[in-house]
Amino acid sequence: MDLRKLKTLIDLVSESNVSELEITEAEGKVRIVKGGATMVQQYVPVAAPAAPAAAPAAAAAELPAPTALPGHVVKSPMVGTFYRAPSPGAKPFVEVGSQVKEGDTLCIIEAMKILNEIEADKAGTVTRILCENGQAVEYGQPLFVIE
Repeated sequence: MDLRKLKTLIDLVSESNVSELEITEAEGKVRIVKGGATMVQQYVPVAAPAAPAAAPAAAAAELPAPTALPGHVVKSPMVGTFYRAPSPGAKPFVEVGSQVKEGDTLCIIEAMKILNEIEADKAGTVTRILCENGQAVEYGQPLFVIE
C-alpha cells in the first residue's frame, strides 16, 4: 500500500465518526484505530499462501495459545521496536521491582522512525518485563506486568 493511500485513510478516520478501520489488500493489511487523542496504525504484509485452502488453518495452528499473566498487563499500542532506555547505554526507565505511578514512562517503541514513550496506565510494582531491548513487538503484545 502506498504512503499517499495510507495518509488518505488516516485522514478519513481522524475526520469521521469511525473508530476503527481495517483493510486487506493483496500486498498487505492495514488496521487504523482511533482512540482519544491517539491513533494506532498497523501494517502487516501478507505472504502468498502455498495452498489457498490450507493457509488459514495452518496460520491459526502456528499461533501460541494466550496465557493468563497475573496482575495488570501493559500491552503494546503499536507495531515497532521495543527499547527499555531513552538511549543506548542509558539506565532503563524501569526494572523488575520498580514502583511506578500512572503516567510514568515504562519504555519506548520506535515505529516509522518516531520514538513513542509508553506510559504506565496503572500504579504499582513492575513484576515482569516481557520483552528484550531491541526486540520487535506487535500490536497488543504484552510488554510489562504491574501488580
